[in-house]
Amino acid sequence: MGLVSVSDVHKVYRRDTQAVPVLAGLSLEIDEGDFVALMGPSGSGKTTLLNLIGGIDQPTSGVLTVGGAAIGSMKPRDLARWRSRNIGYIFQLYNLIPVLTAVQNVELPLLLVKMSGKERMERAKHALGIVGLADRLGHFPRQLSGGQEQRVAIARAIVSDPTLLLADEPTGDLDRKSGEEILVLLERLNREFKKTIIMVTHDPQAAERATITRRLDKGALK
Repeated sequence: MGLVSVSDVHKVYRRDTQAVPVLAGLSLEIDEGDFVALMGPSGSGKTTLLNLIGGIDQPTSGVLTVGGAAIGSMKPRDLARWRSRNIGYIFQLYNLIPVLTAVQNVELPLLLVKMSGKERMERAKHALGIVGLADRLGHFPRQLSGGQEQRVAIARAIVSDPTLLLADEPTGDLDRKSGEEILVLLERLNREFKKTIIMVTHDPQAAERATITRRLDKGALK
């Protein structure tokens, strides 16, 4: 069994009395150390699949395990605890808190873990060093470029040393040069730090950076 195992997973959303199927009996295995690009048209189920793997949403039916944990059937409280230890999420729009500095934003996930303030700060500084922002610790998001904001978001995603990095269109809001720098950073996290990464992208050039590309269409893998 891979690090991520998705077996015959269905996801149906309800809109009033109407059932809206998004994933239809999808099965997928992802091994530790893989860098997977998920491609497909809008509405194909890419982000839904990412959210299921990240424990943000739960399947309507089917079995979903990450690192042997059956997250598809966990209670919300257990799922939240599991997510804080195992998942690093990178969003298209960074989701940084504007009133916090770079280092304070990166520290946030560690507030859920028992550790001293000093250790939290050291780990946040280390993560910012990995993404090349050791000289921007005290800067607020408004003082950073879009590419730098995304680097802070990546530092926040890796600070707790998660099992899995999930990236939802991580270059979608960036110019080509900044986007390339983010992709190089993700490649490095995969190759040098052995991080397993699943990246949703519309961009074929971004997908080329991954080691595996899978395509979704109408809720099924092609």
